[in-house]
Amino acid sequence: MEAVHEEMPFDLDFHPSASLVATSLITGELHLYRYAPESQPERYSPKLMLLVLVNFIQWLFAVKAHKDSCRAIRFVDSGKVILSGSADCSILATDIETGKSIARLEAAHENCINRLVSLTETMVATGDDEGCIKVWDTRERSCCNSFHAHEDYISDMTYVSDTNQILATSGDGTLSVNNLRRNKVKYQSEFSEDELLSLVIMKNGKKVVCGTPSGALLLYSWGHFQDCSDRFLGHAQSVDTMLKLDEETLISGASDGVIRLVGILPNRIIQPLAEHSEYPIEALALSSDRKYLGSISHDKILKLWDLEEALNGPQHVVQGDESVGTGSDDSDDDEMDVDMEPSSSKGNTLIHYSLWFRNVVFSDREKELDLSCACLSE
Repeated sequence: MEAVHEEMPFDLDFHPSASLVATSLITGELHLYRYAPESQPERYSPKLMLLVLVNFIQWLFAVKAHKDSCRAIRFVDSGKVILSGSADCSILATDIETGKSIARLEAAHENCINRLVSLTETMVATGDDEGCIKVWDTRERSCCNSFHAHEDYISDMTYVSDTNQILATSGDGTLSVNNLRRNKVKYQSEFSEDELLSLVIMKNGKKVVCGTPSGALLLYSWGHFQDCSDRFLGHAQSVDTMLKLDEETLISGASDGVIRLVGILPNRIIQPLAEHSEYPIEALALSSDRKYLGSISHDKILKLWDLEEALNGPQHVVQGDESVGTGSDDSDDDEMDVDMEPSSSKGNTLIHYSLWFRNVVFSDREKELDLSCACLSE
């Protein structure tokens, strides 16, 4: 399933319970869609000479949320509200039922907001282009913590609820661990040669994995953040976004447009999951039921992939480069397998539905969908 935007999307997020997905655009717009993966064929299309599959993404609304680019979005308040952060330095709360603004915090940061993550039901964190991280109480609409560990943009953040800490990566090439209880930076790594673009926590909290522009994945051992313990050289191009699938595997989105399943310790590219396009992948997200993987790219398209179909595709592990260890004391580091990127995702069994819709008309008794649908098999 896919939906085409007029301009490039920056971020996406799935609703925590409903079949809804939101995207934010470079124009400052916020879009909300409903997807219906389990619907049955709706009606016959004489034009296409087939039954139109109502496996569709239905556009609900678009609002001009910000004056400048809308770089980050998250559902909050049990999915009733979408929070968005912008290059205009503001944070906006939008009602998902009406699309109307609930509250706006102007000048939330002194610099452009680049990342936004949910911490709890009532707390979120934002990171800006100059490395500042702020933590917000959504009930009080006030800042309750701030951290200034970094010298460049905040590229990614994740929350560790057990220790009440935020891990952040930055364009300055460092990883930081920020303690919310003490309101202080607990750890910060040395500067790496590359920018750090993305991060996930793996191996039951023992390893932190960071993506870089060179394609290398840097592995840090928990509590030993000064320098990375391993470098996995399996990607040929920039790893811009990552998702944790389980404690052993992650999903990476790279600038070559390919989404891959990656094993950690032993390190290997297990298989390509999908090829979004030839353009860089901007963001990835999993639906709340983990049935669908969402991706957006510079091709301006939101795509939803059937994750089970993708994971059950053929596995092609190609032996290639070697990983570089730097003295990790974790027993998982021994005899790590390293694989270079597969040449193509063609041939896997992933099927996605390309849907182009123009108008959706609702009446009291029925929904009439003016759809053109093609089922593509790669």
